[in-house]
Amino acid sequence: MAKKNARNTKGRIIQAAWQLFYQQGYDDTTVEEIIEASGTSRGSFYHYFEGKDALLSSLSYLFDQKYEELMETMDPDMDRFDQLMYLNRELFAMIDDSVSLELLARLYSTQLTTRGEKHLLDHDRFYYKLLRQIVLQGQERGELRRDVTVNEMVQVYALCERALIYDWCLSRGSYSLRKYGQSMMPMFFSGFRTGPEKFVQTV
Repeated sequence: MAKKNARNTKGRIIQAAWQLFYQQGYDDTTVEEIIEASGTSRGSFYHYFEGKDALLSSLSYLFDQKYEELMETMDPDMDRFDQLMYLNRELFAMIDDSVSLELLARLYSTQLTTRGEKHLLDHDRFYYKLLRQIVLQGQERGELRRDVTVNEMVQVYALCERALIYDWCLSRGSYSLRKYGQSMMPMFFSGFRTGPEKFVQTV
């Protein structure tokens, strides 16, 4: 129970911080405002974060929280390929609606140059565990190819998501990331699908 409460406290801080970053900008948001908005304490904040800058690397945590919420509402009978596309659409919609483009771009740039932990590539994240679970189930149900390993398929999916987000950042968010992903992700990933609904590219 203590572990769950600690996780909830950290999650509240992260959610409040990113909401404030989106609404009023990173530079204009103070630690005191984050503490107040999250309903936590100064001691709790500094228990998890050294300061405001440390929150920049917490976006992957926010994404994982979103995936956990989606898993609770997703139809368990849905085709596993469709589940993956659904998760992508909802994540990209969240980015469209509540994640600052500037901070997302800053996160990606720091992940390229950091010598420390690369949070986006941490395979112990809920994100990767969930993708492996869905892909394995898809193979067992005959919805996804079995001649490709689970890890290879997950790597391609994650790579495609990162590529689309990176391209969106380069384009300064001039279009809807959700709509872009909705058209591109099925094309990128359809080669792993089995059955008559598999995407067929015409020449």
